[in-house]
Amino acid sequence: MANLILNKVKAGDLELKDKVVAINRVVKTTKGGRAFSFSALVVVGNEAGVVGHGLGKAKEVQEAITKGIEDAKKNLIKVPIMHGTIPHEQLSKEGAAKVFIKPAAHGTGVIAGGSMRAVLEAAGITDVLAKNLGSANPTNVVKATFKALASLREPIAIAKTRTISLKKVFNG
Repeated sequence: MANLILNKVKAGDLELKDKVVAINRVVKTTKGGRAFSFSALVVVGNEAGVVGHGLGKAKEVQEAITKGIEDAKKNLIKVPIMHGTIPHEQLSKEGAAKVFIKPAAHGTGVIAGGSMRAVLEAAGITDVLAKNLGSANPTNVVKATFKALASLREPIAIAKTRTISLKKVFNG
């Protein structure tokens, strides 16, 4: 798990939609008074299997969001989606945040909390069950969800590496 191979994607000519997950106001007290700055956690995706996340920091909210979008476009990955859901369940951890994502039947919808929901919807997953098991810190929850999606494997790739038929992968 330490050597996680990501399916990196270039932003290029993808039609990406962005979603602001969290905006944090930071105050630094100096001799001259208080200095405010903002950090914005942003998720971008094309709702067809490509998703990325980024963090932008600036003195103004809009600048922070813009920087977050640019950072997210540099961290795009391809997520395997089968019939609107994920191929298998996955548990992932980042800091104190632990997330569990599980495939769901068609028509279930995205059953997930705020930060996880933004990542899953941006990826284009329409049916999934997800649970945040640890900290609710939005940054770590987004990173853990991203790590879980990045470590998903397609059944075709599993069949190829194990040199067995696709039917045997599904039926055992």
